[in-house]
Formats: sequence, C-alpha cells, structure tokens
Amino acid sequence: MSRWRPPAEKSTALITREGHARLKAEIEDLWRVRRPEVVRALAAAAAEGDRSENAEYTYRKKQLGEIDRRVRYLGKRLRVLQVVETTPSDPEAVYFGATIELEHAVTGETSRYRIVGPDETDAKLGWISIDSPLARAMLKKRVDDDFEAELPGGKQRFYIVGVSYG
Repeated sequence: MSRWRPPAEKSTALITREGHARLKAEIEDLWRVRRPEVVRALAAAAAEGDRSENAEYTYRKKQLGEIDRRVRYLGKRLRVLQVVETTPSDPEAVYFGATIELEHAVTGETSRYRIVGPDETDAKLGWISIDSPLARAMLKKRVDDDFEAELPGGKQRFYIVGVSYG
C-alpha cells in the first residue's frame, strides 16, 4: 500500500508588509534564539552517555529537526512571496488587503474579515486567506453587492456592508 498523495494546491504568493515582517522575525528567532538553546540542550543530553535509552536526547534531536524544517520552509517561502503594499485603483471593490464587513443574508449577523495571504491567516482576528472559498467569492464585489459562497456548511448568502483598506 503506497502513501502517495496528490500534490497540494499552490497557495497564492501574496503577503502584507506586516505578515512578511512577522515571518522574517520568526525565522530570525528560530535561527538565533531557539536553535542554539536546543543545540546546547542536545549536547548536554548527548554527554550523559548511552543515547539509545536517553529520552532527553531523542526529544532534543526531534525538536532540532522540527526547527530546521521550519527554517528551511520559511527560507524558501520568503523568496517567492510578493509583498503587496499598494491599495487597488478601485478602493470601493474587494481585493487583497481589504477589510470587509459582511451581513449574513438569513440571520442578519454581521462579521468583519480581512483578506490576507495564506501564510498570515488568523481566525481570532478574522484574517482569511485569499485562497479561501469566502474570499474568492467576494473578490471584485462592492458595497451593497450580494454573493453566494460554498462553505463547509453549504451555500451561504452574504451582503457586503463595508470595504476599507489600511
């Protein structure tokens, strides 16, 4: 039985200036702070002798591998990301970087979202990826437009109440 999986969809290589700075700070922290700490702990665990039954040594090797994997990923990803800093020529329409206020057509509940790159999504802040079904459905729409989005719970209808940038 093979473990073959189809290749993942390519994610959009757009990011905001703040998101780019956060990723750079993360790679810097991993490389300059966390990795040296783990290397020191690994060396101390290795000095204890028999590595085959040394749980601390095994744990630190695994932790070091995870840090190195994340640093490699971030290094490759930062090279291809394109920072978007300009507001669109039509600020009344929904594009990357927009903060949108939506009203659910059935319940009347309002919610606020910001369209960001896939590397900086944050559900608590209401930041959704430009690759998400909701964001794709509202692209190029304007205030007072309605649209349908195919969400995990089924088709939902929304009205755009507000669009802003910055």
